[in-house]
Amino acid sequence: MPWSNQNGGGGPWGGGGGNNQGPWGQGPNRPRGGGGGSGNGGPPDLEEIIRRGQNQLKNVMPGGINGGVVVIALLLVGVFWLMNSIYTVQPDERGVELRFGKPKQEISMPGLHFHLWPLETVELVKITEQQQNIGRRAAASSSDNSSLMLTGDQNIVNVQFSVLYTVTDPQSYLFNLEYPAETLQQVSESAMREVVGRRPAQDIFRDNRQAIAEGVKTTIQATMDAYGAGISINTVAIEDAAPPREVADAFDEVQRAEQDEDRFLEEANQYANQKLGGARGQAAQIREEAAAYKDRVVKEAEGEAARFLSIYEQYKVAPDVTRKRLFLETMEGVMKNSKKVIIDEKQGGQGVVPFLPLNELGRATTQQQQSTGGTQ
Repeated sequence: MPWSNQNGGGGPWGGGGGNNQGPWGQGPNRPRGGGGGSGNGGPPDLEEIIRRGQNQLKNVMPGGINGGVVVIALLLVGVFWLMNSIYTVQPDERGVELRFGKPKQEISMPGLHFHLWPLETVELVKITEQQQNIGRRAAASSSDNSSLMLTGDQNIVNVQFSVLYTVTDPQSYLFNLEYPAETLQQVSESAMREVVGRRPAQDIFRDNRQAIAEGVKTTIQATMDAYGAGISINTVAIEDAAPPREVADAFDEVQRAEQDEDRFLEEANQYANQKLGGARGQAAQIREEAAAYKDRVVKEAEGEAARFLSIYEQYKVAPDVTRKRLFLETMEGVMKNSKKVIIDEKQGGQGVVPFLPLNELGRATTQQQQSTGGTQ
């Protein structure tokens, strides 16, 4: 043995005989029960420990271990049921509760709500504005011809557009149509084909897109209302309209030719307006001059007539005096610019009396003044 047995067989702790003490002055602990042990020196009784634990568990939980498991299971089931019975509706959503699959009339507004799950369930619907994109480039998918449409003038165009809508009636949106989004897409394509098919290609390219979009919006709304979809169409926006890529060059050439035609027409109209404006101005000037000439001639005639009448009135009063005055005035007007020679009748007309050359004197004086002014 590795230890000394001289102390009376007390073992390695130095105890002996009946003391059986350990190295700290006391023997090993023993179970407090009287029976079931393996003697004073045996190990603790495991069954006693288990029995004591069961007693304590009975004091804490009625029914013991089996009853506690049942209670825990019931609590877990209750928590799970409560979690499924409480739901939240976001501000941009509305909820429709179903009892045994049949929708209720009430609409769940935003906030926390309670329903009896699983007898009742809830469907949530977004009511904010949503966008449905329709049509795509033919180049992106050569096999997809959903966006190719035939116009009223037998041309093919590739139309891409989007539909903005909101859900106004969640019950109708959920239960009147099985697939409302797919239905809206098909109705939108059909409406666009119908409206485009009644118009020339030029309208969809650039001339009248807004009117086409309004017509498509009206058609979509009427169709979805007939289906009871609970959808309100807000806007139809035509994002792009282009010819198929196989004939894109030809369409571009036609567009350039039309632009040249418009430019030539504009230049011709500008030239015509310029010439027409000038001609109208000249015509107005001629008319004004003619009117002025007419007024002048009429006024002169009226003045001459008034003068003649005034002279005639004076002539009736004193005919001799008036006749002589008219003669003198007439002779004055006739002989004013002619050369004159004065003859003295008292001389018997035999010789010419020297006369004063008034005309030459006046002409010489004028010439002298002009020459003097030029030298200065």
